[in-house]
Amino acid sequence: GLKGTSDRAAQLEQPSGARPGGYVRAFRARVGDQPRRPPRPVPVSGTMKQESAAQNTPPPSQHPQDDCDPQALWIFGYGSLVWRPDFAYSDSRVGFVRGYSRRFWQGDSFHRGSDKMPGRVVTLLEDREGCTWGVAYQVQGEQVNEALKYLNVREAVLGSYDTKEVTFYPQDTPDQPLKALAYVATPQNPGYLGPAPEEAIATQILACRGFSGHNLEYLLRLADFMQLCGPQAQDEHLAAIVDAVGTMLPCFCPTEQALAL
Repeated sequence: GLKGTSDRAAQLEQPSGARPGGYVRAFRARVGDQPRRPPRPVPVSGTMKQESAAQNTPPPSQHPQDDCDPQALWIFGYGSLVWRPDFAYSDSRVGFVRGYSRRFWQGDSFHRGSDKMPGRVVTLLEDREGCTWGVAYQVQGEQVNEALKYLNVREAVLGSYDTKEVTFYPQDTPDQPLKALAYVATPQNPGYLGPAPEEAIATQILACRGFSGHNLEYLLRLADFMQLCGPQAQDEHLAAIVDAVGTMLPCFCPTEQALAL
């Protein structure tokens, strides 16, 4: 569920283009939640109890290398990785990739849902006019294998994501793009749910919970990240789902139950 220590979320200045519903803002304030800034380059090793499930699924053998350091790798996160990487890394940068749009089209029966009620999480859709903001993490030396081993379980085995090379543009130095590894859920994977009206996606998000927490937390953490990126970071699909959640949450469950999320 949502955890925080202050009421700062309700006081955040909302950039143009971001349109979270008023009830969602009040919801954040009442539970004392606050947005989490993108992770800083402080290595934090991740653990996963389900690693044994991936013993027969080796991590990707080929991945983009940092031109300056053949032992370094950049990993691009655009979903839960923006606030919870859970692997050791040497550097992190906020930025974007071009040619892709973020969509809540992937089903999740582990982290944010169950087999009977899969949650909705994001994937990347090829889109010539698209732009997706996220965080790129640099791993070096022994961090590379450890990160790939962990992400193989979290994203590939449990999430049905494949790997793809993308060009990442750091927010501070967009003229110095980097090659990065991204995890993308394609329509061919068994958990793929595909497009749906934003209202239907919002209803599904409100109803689902998995081992990593409620699906609503996933949505709001991602919306908070986009606000912290500034007004240049736009995601109409995400904003429309947050709007829909804000509209239907009071009708979906009593306030006491909503706060318990």
